[in-house]
Amino acid sequence: MIDNLDDIIVFSMFGWPINATLVWSWVVMALLVGASWAATRTLKTTPRVSLFQTALEMIVVTIRTQIKEVSGDNPMKYLPIIGTFFLFIGISNLLTVIPWFRPPTSSLSTTAAFALCVFCAMPYYGIKNAGIKRYLKKYVEPTPILTPLNILSDFSSTFSLAVRLYGNMLSGTIIASVLMMLTPFLLPLPMQILGLVTGMIQAYIFALLAIVYVSAVTPAEPFVDPFLSQGKEN
Repeated sequence: MIDNLDDIIVFSMFGWPINATLVWSWVVMALLVGASWAATRTLKTTPRVSLFQTALEMIVVTIRTQIKEVSGDNPMKYLPIIGTFFLFIGISNLLTVIPWFRPPTSSLSTTAAFALCVFCAMPYYGIKNAGIKRYLKKYVEPTPILTPLNILSDFSSTFSLAVRLYGNMLSGTIIASVLMMLTPFLLPLPMQILGLVTGMIQAYIFALLAIVYVSAVTPAEPFVDPFLSQGKEN
């Protein structure tokens, strides 16, 4: 039986119980911080760079390109939040190859916190891009009669993010555990590979939907990529 991570109390800190969800989240955060420090402590602009820097540049360029294709806006504006979502969820799922590790994304508390971040980011980026007047205008379009439905749409879309990620991660963990109990010597490796692929797909889907929601209201002026502009001038 798969225990709820929120119900597993690992230790107490200043009288506050610290459950397994927080502990595993801190582990993932520590790994991300450590890897970021290792990749950026000796940044170079020469042709010969470290393996860490090469990997970091590939990740940043890939995420940046995907954000630009989906939003049509300046990708660097959304890179910190979208990149954090993708890396945290992706690393959490990759670490499931460790037998005793439980991904914090299999807890509804974690996925709900991510969805809350997206919900707060929607008006932040919307007002930042278009101003408060143009942002609020989206709730009365195409007719003021639909204003309640437009408001409800923001709540339901972010709520679905939390439930979708939680359901997929928890169901994958349960199915893998059951199959490995039934056939422990035949299925572990294939199930781990399948779990890794599924986990990365879920990280990509969550990040993709987050881009769509936070960049729903774009600036009035279209974004012009400076790199493309320089290429045309040359």
